[in-house]
Amino acid sequence: MDWMELIKNISIIIASWTAVYGIDQWRREYRGKRQAELAEEVLSLFYEAQDAIGHIRNPFAFGGEGASRKAGENETPEEKDAFDKAFVIFERFKSHQELFNKIHAIRYRFMAQFGVDSAKPFDNLRNITNEIQVSAQALAQLWARQNRYFRTGQQEQHHFDQIQKHEAVFWEGLEDSDPISPKLKQCVAEIETTCRGILSAKGTLYSVLNYEFPRKHRKKNNPSQVTPADGLRHR
Repeated sequence: MDWMELIKNISIIIASWTAVYGIDQWRREYRGKRQAELAEEVLSLFYEAQDAIGHIRNPFAFGGEGASRKAGENETPEEKDAFDKAFVIFERFKSHQELFNKIHAIRYRFMAQFGVDSAKPFDNLRNITNEIQVSAQALAQLWARQNRYFRTGQQEQHHFDQIQKHEAVFWEGLEDSDPISPKLKQCVAEIETTCRGILSAKGTLYSVLNYEFPRKHRKKNNPSQVTPADGLRHR
């Protein structure tokens, strides 16, 4: 084999390798772009859900809320008032149903891209909404019975303790007595950690090549003086 033939074969190998590498690079960039778009969409949906739950738990009711519930034939006026008041939560949930359906649907795409463990904030969000609705159902019955006679003071105290417990879930209140707000904040913080890690391309070759190394700043008057930050860098 002469030199010209060898050079020709090497050129073919290099061209083939370049083509394969180019296709693989394009595929990785395209996948990275899709993952970033998905992460941005999910993070936006969780922010919307946080605002939606704030609206759902707003302690201020508006005129006509709860009136869409169909009353039972044998309901007393006290029961109707209690059931309608609790039904406000379900009306408000219904106004945001499309958002929560979208979050539930996108959960599977998120798991397919980033693994089963990435779905934890989705599960936590659903648990939060379920907890609110369960408390609404409980309060409908508790409010309807609060004017009834209790055989013992202990039964009466237990009844009002249950009302207080579920009202803390039902209505948004002060953070130190609100069991839902901390859970919701933690849920959003967890999805933020996952999504922002994806959006900033942490741990990728791109981030390494584009890493901006910190510059050392020395004071003109006293070059030997070391700041606390410099001390940490030199440990």
